[in-house]
Amino acid sequence: MKRERPPFRADHVGSLLRPVELLEAREDFASGRITADELRATEDEAIRQAIRMQESIGLRSATDGEFRRSSWHMDFIYQLGGIERAAGNLKVKFRNERGDIEYTPAALRVEGRVHLEHTIFGDDFAFLKEQVKSAIPKLTIPSPSMVHYRGGRAAIDEGVYPDLEEFWEDLASAYAGEVRRLGELGCTYLQFDDTSLAYLNDPRQREHLAALGGDPEHQHEIYIRTINRALENRPAGMSVTTHMCRGNFRSSWAAEGGYDFVAEALFNELDVDGFFLEYDDERSGTFEPLRFVPKGKMVVLGLVTTKRGELEDKDLLKKRIEEASRFVPIDQLCLSPQCGFSSTVEGNDLTQDEQWAKLELVVETAREVWGE
Repeated sequence: MKRERPPFRADHVGSLLRPVELLEAREDFASGRITADELRATEDEAIRQAIRMQESIGLRSATDGEFRRSSWHMDFIYQLGGIERAAGNLKVKFRNERGDIEYTPAALRVEGRVHLEHTIFGDDFAFLKEQVKSAIPKLTIPSPSMVHYRGGRAAIDEGVYPDLEEFWEDLASAYAGEVRRLGELGCTYLQFDDTSLAYLNDPRQREHLAALGGDPEHQHEIYIRTINRALENRPAGMSVTTHMCRGNFRSSWAAEGGYDFVAEALFNELDVDGFFLEYDDERSGTFEPLRFVPKGKMVVLGLVTTKRGELEDKDLLKKRIEEASRFVPIDQLCLSPQCGFSSTVEGNDLTQDEQWAKLELVVETAREVWGE
């Protein structure tokens, strides 16, 4: 059955590999060789080409590839009022098949009451909306959870928020304002990217959260309530999805474990239209937690990996879709890559051609499975 609103049978998470000319322009700007306007013009042209590619291979949603960002989340979070940059002193260990790499992510401090000062990525979305022809423009932003997860209570000034419940209320209110403003700009497809809801399935991540003063057994429930507050008055006609993964930095990951720990609350209580779920290898566990997905909610199976260039076997993808349909009706399923191709500016370890081949495979497989 053809879907008329997002998420679509063949969909994708959002970020795309940055073209060489864009990376060079960023270096030139950082070195003072070009102006901000010249960098923006290079970004504009790269985004136009990316949109044309997405539409030409048959995707029904198109993003700007997150080409104007260095990071999938911090470029947004730093624009929230009350949040300041902090020195990064926490090293996160990412893993891949060849070993471990250490990454020191950008850090933040909540130094004032959290509020929305302007429509974050508003101009970026307006440009995307102007450029699309056949696809629905899709905007990706970090979930409210990401403002809290990495730093926890320790990153929130107790003089500003002696009671953490006030922080959650302000955070939800700021996001509600952003959602409303994006709706006014014509956004009908919005995605909250949320690694925390997948990370919390990993016992080691729950231990880390406890060390920061969090509640490892119930933190996901607090995050779900906050997201729901942010979305409770979302504009009519706006589809909202969430994407969850276990880390995506230079083809490496940070967490492991199936969705079992969060599944019941996540699928039944989170008020979104669809869930983009990482399912490209054994790190993500089985499809069994999908039994909690209620009628009316969509699951986008991230079966195609963005971490390697090797193309998946179409028959195997179909087999895995069939396996998932034992736990949730196939009419509630869609297909996508497991994550973005470039969550940070560095990108994953594959080529542009391999990236587009994977997206084409998603479209072809979905067409054969669902007839579109």
